[in-house]
Amino acid sequence: MEETRKSNDRKPGSPAEERDAGGNRNEEDHLIEPENALTEVTMEELSAQMREAAARVGWTELMPVQAKTIPYILAHRDLMIQSRTGSGKTGAFILPILERLDNRRNVCQALVLVPTRELARQVAKEAETLAGDTGIRTVAVYGGVGYGPQLEAFEKGFQLVVGTPGRILDHLLKGSLSLKHLEILVFDEGDRMLSMGFYPDMKRVQKFLPRRRINGYMFSATFPSFVIRLAGEFLHKPEFLSLSRDRVHVTDTDHVYYIVPAMEKDRCLVRIIEIENPAAAIIFCNTKALVHYVAVVLKRFGYDADELSSDLSQAAREKVLARVRAGTLRFLVATDVAARGIDIPHLSHIFLYEPPEDHEDYIHRAGRTGRAGAGGVAISLVANIEELDLQGIAKRFKIDMRKRPLPSKEDVERIVSQRVTALLEARLRTRDKLQAERMQRFVPLARSLGESDDELAVIAMLLDDYYQETLHAPPPHPPGTERPAPDGPQRPYDREKNLRRKRRKRTDNR
Repeated sequence: MEETRKSNDRKPGSPAEERDAGGNRNEEDHLIEPENALTEVTMEELSAQMREAAARVGWTELMPVQAKTIPYILAHRDLMIQSRTGSGKTGAFILPILERLDNRRNVCQALVLVPTRELARQVAKEAETLAGDTGIRTVAVYGGVGYGPQLEAFEKGFQLVVGTPGRILDHLLKGSLSLKHLEILVFDEGDRMLSMGFYPDMKRVQKFLPRRRINGYMFSATFPSFVIRLAGEFLHKPEFLSLSRDRVHVTDTDHVYYIVPAMEKDRCLVRIIEIENPAAAIIFCNTKALVHYVAVVLKRFGYDADELSSDLSQAAREKVLARVRAGTLRFLVATDVAARGIDIPHLSHIFLYEPPEDHEDYIHRAGRTGRAGAGGVAISLVANIEELDLQGIAKRFKIDMRKRPLPSKEDVERIVSQRVTALLEARLRTRDKLQAERMQRFVPLARSLGESDDELAVIAMLLDDYYQETLHAPPPHPPGTERPAPDGPQRPYDREKNLRRKRRKRTDNR
């Protein structure tokens, strides 16, 4: 079998490769594997116990990600795995983990961290089905439900825990869960976990991990720079394996598009931004008037956005460029001419509000992301009559352009609710005893507000304000550089940090 191999001391995608005009690797370069790559395994080559587990769920053959990944997990080699949702990745890590667990030891031997309670339930259910009557027990741990059933499950004994970082941290802090016997740590959907705001909780969980070496695995649909850094913080010299529809999408730009109603593009853009939660993005428009309109819409929705066009005065342009250079602007709305030569640090997304009039400009726009060994996403919003134009661009430059269903309002509500719940739970855990005692005086009020439909608007307003200040704030300022004066309100975390710093100074001066 021909293979494209990659050194385990390089970032994904660092090798020089032949690419087409769209930035995609040649068709024959369909796989990235570690050095000393292991041969993929077939169903017949699995142990009897693993074959029996596969039979319980009706698997007659392994999917590509399972055939490639299982040998590395059985060999105790840390790995980053790029594979899309629906590719069979859950079985790729659950099946070999079950093989490595010892059912005679009722301690947590494997931990799987996931971004949502729905995924926690799904992964735990698949683990339970695969385990069957082997004596391997799984506990699903997530927020939004009482602690009782989870504590009862812990008391019965278990070997595998699947859960969201926030609730896992709750149990670690309460002492109801211990990781001192942990052997395997898995991050499922690592990119989505970071977009949900779980990084602080994940770092606190890390403090409870054993000091000895454990095996770590990270599964992610994409590996932008911030996901690669996360893997480096939790995994020990991880190797890299990439599979995606027999094509590599890790270091290349991922090209997707949505069909949107022509008169509702602005609201559809907001929905997509909420789902994607970009670290930083450029939104390209074809005209100066549209640049201004989109920038105003984003600002009205609470986003940290600014515009760049030839209509701006030199002073206003320099102010925007200063924020761009400092890495403190999250969304830049611009025309192709205005954005030429501008480089935004850690740019994760490019949005094309409309297809470019010159097809060559698509390559220039999309090429702004996916740089320096990191992944990126180019998202086009097209009305029905514009889809043919975009398909023509894809055909001309041989771009793998994938159509996605437009997220509904309900999809956005669900994602936003999950994010704000995770953030609030994380903030609650930082409260000391005095603060926890002080907030009890508001419990009756909170209960009464929740009972009245009219007063629910008060709670919704507070949640919206918190969400805007926390997630729609400017990006964190790069370390080692001077922070410019903020244009808007500070995030709650920054305000609390500054207050603590002032208190320390007052104490030191006494």
